[in-house]
Amino acid sequence: MAIARFPVTVLDCPDAAALAAFYGALLDWKVTVSEGWADVRADYGALIAFQQVPDYTPPQWPGQSVPQQMHIDVDVDDLDAGEEAVLKLGATKHEHQPGTTFRVFLDPAGHPFCLCLP
Repeated sequence: MAIARFPVTVLDCPDAAALAAFYGALLDWKVTVSEGWADVRADYGALIAFQQVPDYTPPQWPGQSVPQQMHIDVDVDDLDAGEEAVLKLGATKHEHQPGTTFRVFLDPAGHPFCLCLP
């Protein structure tokens, strides 16, 4: 018997509402915001949550002076089109690109995430 339907990823960030808006637009998921907390949820139930923390320090990737601890991979059909879309949403393309079947970006709070070919 499963304990939960979906795992929930929770990201610390300086502005929970802003980061939820970014991922909500990226994934086309519903955004819900409360004081210091926000989440984005898919119609089928998957959820990513955002917790606002004081004195937030973004991860430094690929170095480990401030470890990334986790990141999100998003499958896309076209890396160029995906890149254009996430840059318009406020992401930044990271200068270190170690592969050819994925691209590394930083979300508006500095978390690394990848657009990947399936």
